[in-house]
Amino acid sequence: MSRVLGIDYGSVRIGVAISDPMGLFARGIRTIPNKQGALPQIIEELLDLIKLQEVSEIVVGLPRRTDGKVSESEIAAREFGTTLQAAAGLPLTYFDERFTTVIAHQILNASAKKRNSQAKRQVVDQIAAEIILQNYLDSRR
Repeated sequence: MSRVLGIDYGSVRIGVAISDPMGLFARGIRTIPNKQGALPQIIEELLDLIKLQEVSEIVVGLPRRTDGKVSESEIAAREFGTTLQAAAGLPLTYFDERFTTVIAHQILNASAKKRNSQAKRQVVDQIAAEIILQNYLDSRR
């Protein structure tokens, strides 16, 4: 079996999650800073991860607006997904990510862990990627 990679694309940070080999469970594994001009390095880092983890499919969260209009965030996520798919040569699915960051903040705030704000932001992005990926995995059953 192979794994599914989940991505919460953001203009500042990119949360990354991976499934177990059976494709049942997701776990957040990394937050990648998304700095201006860093896209080639980000793609390389993800390609290395894809190879190392034997990923066969990619899921990118799509930040849809509740009113149905296309946002700049949605356009950016699609552009990122297109670039990653071309580089990886793997099937890529966009999956609705509405409210995942809000849910991730609630999960983090409910946990007993005390973190500084920088560490908290990085963990939130990983949790959001994990939620996106888990929702996708659950939708396939």
